[in-house]
Amino acid sequence: MAVLSLHAGRRKGVRSRQAAGPLLALLGTAVVAAAVLSLDQGATTVRLRDLPALFVAGSGTPDQEIARLVLIDIRLPRIVQGLLTGAALGAAGAVMQGLFRNPLADPGLVGVSSGAALATAMIIVLGDGVLAPFLAPLGPWALPVAGIAGGFAATLLLYAFASLRGTLSIASVLLGGIALSAFAGALTGVLVFMANDRQLRDLTFWTLGSLSGVSWPRLAAELPFLILGALCLGPLAHTLNALLLSESDAFHMGANVERAKRLSLLAVACLVGVTVSTVGVIGFIGVLVPNLARLLVGPDHRLVLPVSALTGALLLLGADMISRTAAAPAEMPVGVVTAVIGAPCFFWLLLRGHREPGS
Repeated sequence: MAVLSLHAGRRKGVRSRQAAGPLLALLGTAVVAAAVLSLDQGATTVRLRDLPALFVAGSGTPDQEIARLVLIDIRLPRIVQGLLTGAALGAAGAVMQGLFRNPLADPGLVGVSSGAALATAMIIVLGDGVLAPFLAPLGPWALPVAGIAGGFAATLLLYAFASLRGTLSIASVLLGGIALSAFAGALTGVLVFMANDRQLRDLTFWTLGSLSGVSWPRLAAELPFLILGALCLGPLAHTLNALLLSESDAFHMGANVERAKRLSLLAVACLVGVTVSTVGVIGFIGVLVPNLARLLVGPDHRLVLPVSALTGALLLLGADMISRTAAAPAEMPVGVVTAVIGAPCFFWLLLRGHREPGS
């Protein structure tokens, strides 16, 4: 497949920043509408119309307390988690595809997902045993903190390996990420072998991806790292645009390529590591959403990054609504839904690329 500069350059869609403004507004409106609709949907009879009564002075009946629990403590944090996770995965995918100049690149290439998954599996399997004394002070923060630590550990190890010659080699990042992911996957398999029935069930549902069980304390643990990852995205857009040509061309255009590589790895570690630790492995968003964004706004990363974030948030919220309502009162793993939606869309993108001249 052609590199991004050729692949995206032929795409039809919104090409100017002025014309992209209405698109961003439309996506933002769609995300808000999806969030409101998601707050109104669920297996219980509690609906959004019950929300104003929760803030009336003197309220406190059992029905109102149930409504407060469902809307404020269960559905709302789940919606916020879906927004943050979808936006993080979409933006991280756009960064990786721009950095590797390949529309098939995925955040999992750098081993962040595997590192976070390994650390989280350790908490699930060993949290009641040898790790219990270390996890007790963390309380509900144990799982996200472990996932973040695992993602960062994988990123630092990969960075050290890829920088042995003084500069960060993209080829070394790719090959090292593949090896690191395989090794982390093998260790996770050992933990699965060690798990008891309850732990095995938890691991199975976590690996399929789910937004259930999200709480405000967990969101508070994630937020600083997500903010740090988002702050890294701003300086990256210009360099990622220059990298569409080549590293040497970007360097001669005045871009600080090495700094962009480090910022990219830091951003992906923050955005992906923290979300994987909380919601599990959710596929296709990181690779599919940036391709859809480039169909809409072209290759300019000043537009691709925000459009990818909004589209990822919208897609994951929609998938979560399907997972909660399609088999109610049971709940499907949201990772299964994103795979069912994402796989045909990804095949369509591949076929569309093959049909174009020069693909």
